[in-house]
Parts: sequence; C-alpha cells; structure tokens
Amino acid sequence: MTRSIVVGLDGTEQAEAAAEWAVREAELRGTGVLLVHASEPSPEALLPFVSRQPVEAWAEDLLARTAAGLRERHADLPVATRLLPPDPVTGLVTAAEEAELLVLGSRALGEVAGYLVGSVGTTVAGRVERPVVLVRARAGADPDGPVVAGVDLREPADPILEFAFSEASLRRTGLHVLYSQQLPLLGNLGPAVVPDVRVAVAPEIRHSLDETLSSWRAKYPDVPATGDVVLGSAGRELVRAAEDAPLLVVGRRVRRSTVGASLGNVAHAVLHHSRAPVALVPHH
Repeated sequence: MTRSIVVGLDGTEQAEAAAEWAVREAELRGTGVLLVHASEPSPEALLPFVSRQPVEAWAEDLLARTAAGLRERHADLPVATRLLPPDPVTGLVTAAEEAELLVLGSRALGEVAGYLVGSVGTTVAGRVERPVVLVRARAGADPDGPVVAGVDLREPADPILEFAFSEASLRRTGLHVLYSQQLPLLGNLGPAVVPDVRVAVAPEIRHSLDETLSSWRAKYPDVPATGDVVLGSAGRELVRAAEDAPLLVVGRRVRRSTVGASLGNVAHAVLHHSRAPVALVPHH
C-alpha cells in the first residue's frame, strides 16, 4: 500500500506553504496527500464551560478549503483530510507513523507563527521515526538547483544519504554533500586558523567522505553528486550552501523519551536560519 504524505495545518501561511510543497513532492513520488489538523486542548479548568464545536467547525472548514484549493490546482492528485483529537503532538506523531513523510510549516527566529509551526512542530519533529520536512513561507529557491545534505562522518550517514540521493533523483538534479570540521579551540582565543591545521585535516576527511559517497553514486548514477569538507560551524555552512537549494537534508538521532525531544544543534540552527525547506531524517 502506498503511503501518503501527511501535512499539518494550523491556518498560517507557513502551513499553506507546507501544503504546496507536499503536493509537489507527492506528484514526484506518485502518491497522495493527507491534510490533518489537531487543535490545542482546552484548559482543564474550563472544560465544563467551553464547547469545542466552534473550534472543530473552524478546523473542518480549514481542511475542506485547503483540500478544495489543492484539488483545483492538482486535479489528478489524491487529497484526503482528517481531523485529529485535540492533542497536536500525539496526533501528529501517530499520523506520521503510516506516512511517507510528515510536512510542517517552519518559521525564522522572531517570526510570529501558529502553534504547529512553533514549539509543537519542533517537538513532533524530534519524536517521529519518519522523515519530517519543515517548510518556510518564502519564494526564490531554484527548483532545478542541487539538493544539499549535511553529514557527520562520526554518525550513521546512510539514512541521510539515501533520502538525499532519492530526492535528487526524483527532481532530476544534483546533490551537494557537506561535512563540516569544527576547528579546535586555542584557549580563549577562539577557533584555530593555522594554515597547516587545514592542510593536515581536510584531505584525510575528504577521502573518508568520498568513500562514504562511492556506493551511493553507484546506486544513483543519474545523480551528479559532489562532496566537500568545510571548516567551521556546520549549521552556518549548511545554511550558506543551501541558500537557493530546493531542499536541505540533515540527520537527527531518534530519541524515544516522551519527555522533551532534542533535535540537535545543527538541526536547530538550520531550522531557524535556512530559507530552504529542511528535511530531518532520523537515524539510530
């Protein structure tokens, strides 16, 4: 059975952008889209006095209007809707279990956005065991540009590379893979910038990166793939490399704890600063 792409809606422009991105992704994959909404629960003290009917009516209308617009613009695409119970984190995590991937809106630092785009979205992204794509409401990406992926050679890279190569192949474009080597700190003077450190470190790591990419290049001969080692902050370098990319792919470790969820420093950095859609690919 083909899995759908699940999109979380909350009425914001970021969520609308996520729905549009998901539709284009579904067309590339030959699958459908499931639009979902989970409202925030009412405060327990107010439950005896507050009716949820207006909230549910608004949510049903949001789902129906969004689905109708997508069907009008993409007549051949299967679009379904589902109203989830009033527990956004649990509802989205459960919906994502049977999905190809989960797509949510994303915001830059300082932007005002809905609850699915903010803390709920990042909590969900840290818990699900499916890839999560977070989409910023913006224009200007080059749809034909290469996909950008960041790997840490000290962590499992295959899940990230499999997703990144597959996405590049679907888009009939190239892939640029980056590994960032943080320079050592010299006391209180900051990162070392001694030239021979760069010369000594980078070639060895480049060789390791090339070896890591070799099997994936063989599996996806249609994808022109380049690998590069950069020195400095991984988050900053990935944001810079993906300035006009159609997609930025990074990994995150799966954390099974139900108390909080950490995406990791690099994932947090790119989510807050990347203009490109960011795919978070889980690995163990």
